[in-house]
Amino acid sequence: MLTFLNKESKTSDALKKQVIRELRDNLNIFSNAYKNNVSPDVMIDLLSNEAIKEAIKNNFKFKKLKAGTIEPYHVLDHRNKKYIGWDAEKLIDKVDEKIEELKIIKKMNGNSVEKVKNNISLMLSNLYYRMKLLADFLKGPK
Repeated sequence: MLTFLNKESKTSDALKKQVIRELRDNLNIFSNAYKNNVSPDVMIDLLSNEAIKEAIKNNFKFKKLKAGTIEPYHVLDHRNKKYIGWDAEKLIDKVDEKIEELKIIKKMNGNSVEKVKNNISLMLSNLYYRMKLLADFLKGPK
């Protein structure tokens, strides 16, 4: 999947390229963090949604990432079944929202999520699976 995202990031559309690179980089962060037992605080610091914010600011149409909607064959994890019928724009919005929420929770609690009441590990896991779904959707057939 990461190889596919690398190839897709070589487009002439700068905003599309930035968003795809950010998705790839965020998925790499999750992969390496889980392999190396990195703390949620560090993961949250490393996750980025700057390219998404820049694309929104420039009125980028996220449907340019991929037309159509998520179909059942894109969904490889049961928890993502609720996203069937969503398009790239709606899913990117949800990814952006969750990254922002995690960063805000961390800031609100002394720059650490260690003692928060929110289930941060579940929030991070759900974010990972949303981003993986987005990557699978971008990679998969129309």
